[in-house]
Amino acid sequence: MSDSIIIIPTYNEKENIENIIRTIFALDKVFHILVIDDGSPDGTAAIVHRLITEEFSERLFIEERTGKLGLGTAYIHGFRWALARSYEYIFEMDADFSHNPADVPRLYNACAEDGYDVSIGSRYCTGVNVVNWPMGRVLMSYFASKYVRFITNLDIKDTTAGFICYRRKVLETIDLDKIKFKGYGFQIEMKYTAYVLGFKIKEVSIIFINRELGTSKMSSGIFGEAFFGVIDLRWRKLTGKIKAVQ
Repeated sequence: MSDSIIIIPTYNEKENIENIIRTIFALDKVFHILVIDDGSPDGTAAIVHRLITEEFSERLFIEERTGKLGLGTAYIHGFRWALARSYEYIFEMDADFSHNPADVPRLYNACAEDGYDVSIGSRYCTGVNVVNWPMGRVLMSYFASKYVRFITNLDIKDTTAGFICYRRKVLETIDLDKIKFKGYGFQIEMKYTAYVLGFKIKEVSIIFINRELGTSKMSSGIFGEAFFGVIDLRWRKLTGKIKAVQ
């Protein structure tokens, strides 16, 4: 048994999914993995099912959904699955090796040993630690985080990061039914909600490496959601609408 589960959303990740699973399972600490697959037509889910059947029946799990329903809803589905079980530390992580599995124990230790409630694998807390991204995308991501901090006063340098460890109590306290956004906006909304509710947040410096295999799922609509969503988040705080779950 493990006290930690890593949630990995997938859509057409057949080139990466087996390697990322095996690399995580090779870590010294035991982590479980939950794959949330949104109906990948390339056979991603079949690869996961094979690994469950042949090797990892007690450590690897999959939830399959029909169609692309959004990153945010995939993570919330995974959060609810994990909270229905006994996991104390619940992670978000990409399938494409842009998040280095070797950094997973560092995020875990920030919560389990250093006493933080949320730890974030941060690209920007010690400069700009991004490899193989086009400069335009680096600037867009970096200044998006600057914009979020300006609007919300949120003291996190990488507000759109998707490599995160949550203590169980954080996800139990956040009203997941009230989380609105699906893309970058989801990542911002979760961090901001945890901050407003008084949880201790730690940024852990990582090096983010752009995917080598497979296709990016980024779109302009994701950035638009984040831009306007941040203003809505600030308004919800000012009007007292961000509250702990009842």
